[in-house]
Amino acid sequence: MQLTLIKLLHTVIWVLMVGIIFHVVWSGVTGNINIYSWISVGVVILEGIVLLIFGGSCPLTVVARKYSDSTKHNFDIYLPEWLAKYNKHIFTTVFLLGLILMLYHSFDTSPKC
Repeated sequence: MQLTLIKLLHTVIWVLMVGIIFHVVWSGVTGNINIYSWISVGVVILEGIVLLIFGGSCPLTVVARKYSDSTKHNFDIYLPEWLAKYNKHIFTTVFLLGLILMLYHSFDTSPKC
């Protein structure tokens, strides 16, 4: 029961974070950058700091370990195994691309029509 609740919470947080990351990408692609775009960047950076503090793992993964000795990458979240395994690589890349585009638009001084 505890592991199921952790997996559910972890999945909900993951969905929210993916939405935030895609907001960064959308902001970068469209050039529609506002305070929410920068808050989204801050939230993702804060998440990265938390992951660093916990040795590259989500704190929920650390808690879930108490309830499972599974070696699967998705033992603590409702994601396909391959996505759970490469999650950080995929979404870090997507986030960085969005951030680069945001920065490009933020510092672009060419005249707008």
